[in-house]
Amino acid sequence: MAGSMTYDGGPDDKVSSSGAVRVLAGVLLGTVLALAELAFLAVAWPAALIPAARPVAARGLARLMAAERARLARWFDHETTGRGGYGYLAARAALGLLSGYGCAAVLFVTALLLFGGPWVMLRGESEPVPVTLPGVKIVTSSGMLGLTNGIVLLAVLTLMILAVGRLERRLAIRFLGPGDRERMRRRIAELTATRSGIVKAVDEERRRIERDLHDGVQQRGVALAMLLGRARHARDSAAATDLVAQAYTESRRLLDELRSVAWRIYPTALDELGLRAALDGVAERAGVPVTMHYGLAGRLLPETETALYFVAREAITNAVKHAAAHDILVVLGEDERTVSVTISDDGRGGADPAGGGLAGLGRRVLALDGELTVHSPPGGPTRITARLPKAPPCG
Repeated sequence: MAGSMTYDGGPDDKVSSSGAVRVLAGVLLGTVLALAELAFLAVAWPAALIPAARPVAARGLARLMAAERARLARWFDHETTGRGGYGYLAARAALGLLSGYGCAAVLFVTALLLFGGPWVMLRGESEPVPVTLPGVKIVTSSGMLGLTNGIVLLAVLTLMILAVGRLERRLAIRFLGPGDRERMRRRIAELTATRSGIVKAVDEERRRIERDLHDGVQQRGVALAMLLGRARHARDSAAATDLVAQAYTESRRLLDELRSVAWRIYPTALDELGLRAALDGVAERAGVPVTMHYGLAGRLLPETETALYFVAREAITNAVKHAAAHDILVVLGEDERTVSVTISDDGRGGADPAGGGLAGLGRRVLALDGELTVHSPPGGPTRITARLPKAPPCG
């Protein structure tokens, strides 16, 4: 906005120059409120140690916190529902007294200079004052010098107000939680990061599928075509029969490779039979003993089941392929709000959360407002946990 002036520190810390007066009013009001808070703390904090006085102290605390929330919302555009407590009132009282005294003192001196300088000049009582600057010596009037100093102090006062506004918001965020705009900013940043992560994960998955098709399916298809071509041009019937038999074997391998690629992309059992059956299939293909503890009461959202499935499958694959694990435990559980899957193995550990596979899983889980944690010290054991909300994420 044209003519605006901001102080760095996030959207909730921004104050336009036109809003500096509102912040100053909030600071001065906060000074008065800080005196009441200091008096309350001097009496109520020790009284809270007495059981009979605790209800009275609690009511006083609630009223002061309501006044603080109203002041923050009205003068600092920071709305919060945090309860706060004695710690917040103590910090707020100290900040309110110091900032209010400082701003009031600078405001008083600024007003004297801004109005006193022109008044002296209008009355003709201004006296010449020599001013020496580096390499320059000038003579100005005392009224003009006072007016200039007043303008400089006005700029200093504005910066002080912006700084105090930022401190007020920081203190409120620390004790009461972020305001609506700050929560929205954080949510937008989170959604932007997860969207970028999903795009990257999809691109990585596309490349992996391309590698699987090129290195597996395509090679077997080429081998099958070569066998059939040799059988077609063979002059000896016995040799042709042998080549056809080899081609048949190769076609079976090609079909197995296609099924394997399709299963790695997305298992149909996950939709048709559910998460438990899909994970049982993963356990059967693992090549090492996999113990499954399934503690989910029913079906979940499709995207949640898919994320849990891929986390478990990738963790099991990594444990067998990279950690040389001999035993794997998979535990699925839930509470009122979240579902989780934990995969533990007895391998050599050292799994890197920033590695391609685990990083992709982390982005997938984060996109659903979930959390992926990896504990894998060198030498093992490894423990990977994904926790997801039952309700779909809100954008």
